[in-house]
Amino acid sequence: MFEYKRIALAVSLALAITACSDSSDQAGTSTAESQAPAAQSGTQESEQTESEKANQLFEDIFMQTVMRSPMYQSYLGIKDDQDKWDDISEQRAEEDLEFQQAQLERVMAIDESKLNDQTRVSWQLMKQQLENDIADYEWRHYNYPVNQMFGMHSSVASLLINQHGISEVSDAEDYIARLNGLPTLFEQLAENLTIRAEMGIIAPQFVYPYVINDSENIISGAPFDDGEPSALWADFTGKLESLDLDDSQRDELMNAAREAMLESVQPAYENLISKVEEIAEQANTDDGAWKFPEGEAFYNHALQRTTTTDLTADEIHQIGLDEVERIHEEMRGIMEQVGYEGTLEEFFVHMRNNEDFIYPATEEGRARYMDEATAYIDNMRGRLDELFLNKPEADLIVKAVEPFREQSAGKAFYQQPSMDGSRPGIYYANLYDMASMPTYQMEALAYHEGIPGHHMQIAMAQELEGIPSFRKYGRYTAYTEGWGLYTELLPKEIGLYEDPYSDFGRLAMELWRAVRLVVDTGIHDKQWTREEGIEFYVTNTPNARADAVKMVERHIVMPSQATAYKIGMIKILELREMAKSELGDDFDIREFHDVVLGSGPVPLNVLEQFVEDYISETKGS
Repeated sequence: MFEYKRIALAVSLALAITACSDSSDQAGTSTAESQAPAAQSGTQESEQTESEKANQLFEDIFMQTVMRSPMYQSYLGIKDDQDKWDDISEQRAEEDLEFQQAQLERVMAIDESKLNDQTRVSWQLMKQQLENDIADYEWRHYNYPVNQMFGMHSSVASLLINQHGISEVSDAEDYIARLNGLPTLFEQLAENLTIRAEMGIIAPQFVYPYVINDSENIISGAPFDDGEPSALWADFTGKLESLDLDDSQRDELMNAAREAMLESVQPAYENLISKVEEIAEQANTDDGAWKFPEGEAFYNHALQRTTTTDLTADEIHQIGLDEVERIHEEMRGIMEQVGYEGTLEEFFVHMRNNEDFIYPATEEGRARYMDEATAYIDNMRGRLDELFLNKPEADLIVKAVEPFREQSAGKAFYQQPSMDGSRPGIYYANLYDMASMPTYQMEALAYHEGIPGHHMQIAMAQELEGIPSFRKYGRYTAYTEGWGLYTELLPKEIGLYEDPYSDFGRLAMELWRAVRLVVDTGIHDKQWTREEGIEFYVTNTPNARADAVKMVERHIVMPSQATAYKIGMIKILELREMAKSELGDDFDIREFHDVVLGSGPVPLNVLEQFVEDYISETKGS
């Protein structure tokens, strides 16, 4: 899931719109690559010059944006500012706005008429992105900076553990500097919470126990108390073991880290917990964005950003209802295939309560799940040539979500590789509640988050040549998650999902995304309660009630985000059918996928133009 970054830029770094190159030298390489379209044969000198100038500008904007975010640098393996955290103050938000306005002026000074085709697309996307970022400033407070899905309270620990490597002494010193920097960061976070509370933008009551629990988990264990090593302490000491240090150096670093944890990290979290408890006293049980000042306008704005369409809340709601009905009918076919007699709702209950599809919540059960999920991905890896002309070089691994955040994290998600290839892509499976990870959904989940889903899409985008970096690392949720859901269906078309229960699991996951359209708009537009949303999921899907609770709570704190999956999938399938219809025997699924993935993330209307161009070019040839 990628994924809401435009609305919650400061707190959802994993979904950043822009990213970075790995060093100044590599930045130069990226710039040279981004200029490649201008060097095509037959291009006039004036076009080359203007296109080169444009691509250099795009790279400059990209790098300047990247260097404003130490945390996002770490997500992509850059060490320039790895001793710092992001500045999330109001003053910085104003500076970011001024920066974006200045960059838009530079982009508008480019003569679009002199650009080659690829660079013209880049110009249009950069212009749109900056315009959107500037427009989003109005809504910058319309999010919950700490919640059960994401937030600085969990992001900082996750970043240190997963992104901040220690391969030399300076890395360890930077790690310690970041520990000591937490009080300032959390002071800014507390101010952000205060500003929103004064505006009436306060998360519902259910959110706060999650945030407090996650925060307390991070400062539980040694050196904070006499328990087992805390997540941060275990991480730091474990990474330090890989360094070739004498005893005095090691002791010095460990003492400095212990002091930072006790004198900076612990009080920072304790102060944040106190602030969260204070805000919680003002919270009520109103769930939807409709409760915000100008809430309706905000939600419509969020839907447009998420789906990259002009679909209204009512239209999205109806699409969801129609899709639920269609998928239910396909599920009845699976019921007949496995010989189940009864209603669909009874079959849902049967699947929900059938222990045969739940591995035990033991070390052995979790290990078995991880092994089998990895096997699905490995098998699919061997079938990719049937579906794709190109594949990413970056590796993919499967990991369980770490204990410190597994209780509140989503059931599965993908983390992109580092830019230099030193860190692989990761498919995270959340095995905290094994009942929420039934084996009949395992296959589709692995395809979505891993191969041929997000890893094929995101890792390939990072490795593209000939387009600017901002396009390689951009995120449009409808494109990103639409592809993920589309690739749950794709393996069935080459004969996978041989077990009908796994195919039922695929349909169950597609159904889940269709219900999202109904419930997200229900909560934020039609003023449904949390309980009404949960009941709609439980009645219409086979998933466990715990899944429904977590999903509805996600809807509540991330308005519109969950609508992207089905809207994006529908558009990709619509474009594929259009290409098949137009090209007949000349249609090649591998070429179609190359069109979809070959230019990096784009809005759905731009993707449609790419497919139309592909059809015209194929007919012409």
